[in-house]
Amino acid sequence: MNAQDLKNSILQRAIEGKLVPQRAEEGTARDLLIEIRAEKEKLIKAKKIKKTKPLPEITDDEKPFDIPDSWEWVRLGNVGNLVRGSGIKRSDIILSGKPCIRYGELYTTYRTRFSSAVSQTSKDVFCKSKKVHQNDILMALTGENKWDIALAVVYEGTDEIAMGGDMTKWEYHGMNPIYLAMVINSPYGIACKRNMATGDIIVHISNNKLSEIMLPIPPLAEQQRIVARIEELQPDIDAYDKAQTELRTIEQHFPDDMKKSLLQYAIEGKLVPQRKEEGTARDLLAEIRAEKEKLIKAKKIKKTKPLPEITDDEKPFDIPDSWEWVRFEDIFGIARGGSPRPIKQFLTQSPDGINWIKIGDTDIGDKYIVSTKEKIIPKGLSKSRLVEVGDLLLTNSMSYGRPYILKTRGAIHDGWLVLSPYFEKINKEFFYYIISSPYVHNQFARTVSGAVVKNLNKDLIKIR
Repeated sequence: MNAQDLKNSILQRAIEGKLVPQRAEEGTARDLLIEIRAEKEKLIKAKKIKKTKPLPEITDDEKPFDIPDSWEWVRLGNVGNLVRGSGIKRSDIILSGKPCIRYGELYTTYRTRFSSAVSQTSKDVFCKSKKVHQNDILMALTGENKWDIALAVVYEGTDEIAMGGDMTKWEYHGMNPIYLAMVINSPYGIACKRNMATGDIIVHISNNKLSEIMLPIPPLAEQQRIVARIEELQPDIDAYDKAQTELRTIEQHFPDDMKKSLLQYAIEGKLVPQRKEEGTARDLLAEIRAEKEKLIKAKKIKKTKPLPEITDDEKPFDIPDSWEWVRFEDIFGIARGGSPRPIKQFLTQSPDGINWIKIGDTDIGDKYIVSTKEKIIPKGLSKSRLVEVGDLLLTNSMSYGRPYILKTRGAIHDGWLVLSPYFEKINKEFFYYIISSPYVHNQFARTVSGAVVKNLNKDLIKIR
């Protein structure tokens, strides 16, 4: 998980009401929404904002996740006013003049709050343009991909600035603007905008579409506590990012042969001392066999053919007395993925889609798979294979034998093998390193078939 994945995970927990506790004395979002609607009616009567068409009611089927009882689901257009900017051309930008911002400049401040305008324009253009004021939330209506569309940035400056026509401002009513921006920039918010955007290379989204996005709203005091908690965690996220960058630098300069030697040393039982109080691998295997029998009786897995005994001649090196030699299928169920074809007919951008796990979602040297770039419709599962969090995946072709630990649920194509442990207490990270070792990789090399594209033989892996 990189720093952005970590931040996204925190944001998602926050908007599901899992980051800070709820407090009865802070009231409910329902009370807050009554106040907001009353304030909005005053602004309409005073002709400060225009009356908008009623938005559709939110049905239970639309709600993507559960929220606390004190929270409410509400559409963005019901708690604020969306105002699109005016056209400011590139030729309107001058070295000295009135402050303005265009949609391309918003990306330079993504996930930050900015306190001054990026560009300048003439007084004439400025006077004709729509303006942004302190605490307005700015969003881009145009972008280069569906992930970046409608980024939410809170303007904290005190100067009035002009905004371009490919941007919109959201004048919220009676809520914490930073919390609202966090919802819009959360994985949930990004998925909503991505599904509503149109276009392939340059994508667009309209104010009408944005107004229909559903927001999980807590009481105002809780919004403020959520923002404070995330800002409190930000230095830790930054430190994590720095440490991860330093680790990547070390790994890049750490000789490959030294890494391989270290892994080999580990799987021979020479990296850490053995302790009697930790028991033996024989005890662990007895538990695994018992758990496997339970799964067979419950018809959750099929009974497999007995595997050949491991002979002394097969053992390539000595291991500690408390260790045991086993075959892959003694520990894991092994299955191959499947590919619905033609795949384009099964791809979807719906939030209800199933993660479509591709080898392209990974890099060599990664340990985890936490997200995917694409999803498939549920119908595609009948021609694929569902995998769960905690499963070990193994690349089956091309760069074969690369292991990954799943941190997300999804479906795999036929370029993957899935190793599903029979016993929940199995340490997946230990087996990740075992599989990454030169010894195991050399065994894989002896099982591959194919002249140009190399593929692992699933049945031969079982007995390794």
